[in-house]
Amino acid sequence: MAKVEVYTADYCPYCVRAKQLLDVKDVDYFVIDVTTDDAARVALVEKAQGRRTVPQIFINDKPIGGFDDMKALEESGELDRLLAE
Repeated sequence: MAKVEVYTADYCPYCVRAKQLLDVKDVDYFVIDVTTDDAARVALVEKAQGRRTVPQIFINDKPIGGFDDMKALEESGELDRLLAE
């Protein structure tokens, strides 16, 4: 199974939706909450190639974007392939 990381904030409804989609797919993932963690926010921006919004989702350290991006991957069937790597 792939390594999945989700950068989130506690005020973010899209973060909740991203985690719900992963839960439905029975995917183990690691959550990094950047709500009050400035160092984690800086790390997010570096890792996400300048993106600052949450959620930011990484599969095997590859940035796939936010919830809408992950949902599009799910709809195309590509998400399952990435998660199987």
